[in-house]
Amino acid sequence: MNEDTVQQDMEKQTDLPDEMPYIRVGTSYYKIVYAPGLDGNLMRQRIPWNYATIKADHGSDYASHVPKYDAFTTYPSHINYQRNHGKFYNLYEPIPHKPCEGEFPHIQMLVRHIFEEHYEMGLDYLQLLYLRPAVKLPILLLVSTERGTGKTTFLNFLKLIFQDNVTYNTNDEFRAKFNSDWGGMLIIMVDEVLLNKREDSERIKCLSTARSMKIEEKGKDKYPVPLFAKFILCSNNENLPVIIDPEENRYWVRKVNHLDIDDVHLLDKLEAEIPAFLYFLQHRTLSTEERSRMWFAPELIATEALRKIMHSSRNRTELDISELILHIMESEGVDIVHFAPNDLIDLLRMSDRTVGRNQVRIVLHENWQLEPADNSLCYTTYQVDYSKPSRVSTCSRKGRYYTITREMMERLR
Repeated sequence: MNEDTVQQDMEKQTDLPDEMPYIRVGTSYYKIVYAPGLDGNLMRQRIPWNYATIKADHGSDYASHVPKYDAFTTYPSHINYQRNHGKFYNLYEPIPHKPCEGEFPHIQMLVRHIFEEHYEMGLDYLQLLYLRPAVKLPILLLVSTERGTGKTTFLNFLKLIFQDNVTYNTNDEFRAKFNSDWGGMLIIMVDEVLLNKREDSERIKCLSTARSMKIEEKGKDKYPVPLFAKFILCSNNENLPVIIDPEENRYWVRKVNHLDIDDVHLLDKLEAEIPAFLYFLQHRTLSTEERSRMWFAPELIATEALRKIMHSSRNRTELDISELILHIMESEGVDIVHFAPNDLIDLLRMSDRTVGRNQVRIVLHENWQLEPADNSLCYTTYQVDYSKPSRVSTCSRKGRYYTITREMMERLR
């Protein structure tokens, strides 16, 4: 879009009386403007205005014709979009694409590249975004240490489809106190994500399943809005871009390989195919059914990349205990072992690793969700003599012990 076309479109917004660029929500006035972006597209913005300026620009009677609403609302829809819902002004933005039958080879190539063996589920994900935007979907995390994998191209492609309902956040913006710029969005993207603090992990998990959130703006009171956002994260860190605990089922982690295409016009080709792709999604039958709070059954979206991050997310104490127990199981050829916290503390101390009783209890209770025997009982446990080297022997003790199975340890590996 050239500068003359942009200017004509902007003038059209403000000169025609039947396309009044102002609204009044509650007691506040706003002007709807269309700012030109570097890519030539117009970005719709809602700017606080005041009555005196409207009166000075248009005369005393003009403001009486400004559309009036009681409050804002956020109601996502792409098929039967409505700006007004009763006396509420819908903040969700329409998308301009008109679906029509056709081919979309470049989109098909990109989606197949991102999702590979999960291609049909990847189409389900995009279909649900388009047709059922309020449905909860898993946190999609794309990882790769390689460059040129198409991760960013995929984010840009989604931005082309869903337009102003998509926002890019940085790590710092995601952690920031004020959230009015991304509350009410369909997709929140974080490129080069590094949210490897426990509080970051807990926040994103909570937001991915919450039904509403509090919007906080500078100088204004908090107010609730519906939350239907989907999080899409990209990272060059395959080991620990975010903390993902064992048994967590809210993440869909895809390791993305190198994209063997060097086409500087790829985004333009993807954009041209969007109407055909949306037509396809409208007429396609989903390959999955709703099986969890994030739609997909957890076992369907489990990947080796997810397991790798889960393993890296475990703390040092947990990793040391796991390795110790697996060593004993393999040495003795057993699938079940019994330990009290003091047994594990002694074993770790003998390997020059000092831990506190509380650290061991956190691993057993919170991380592994184990419960001790109801009463103080006799049990057989193990000792390791690291000078022999690593000779394992049994011993009998009495206490409230924990039972640990090989199946559980293999699952946590």
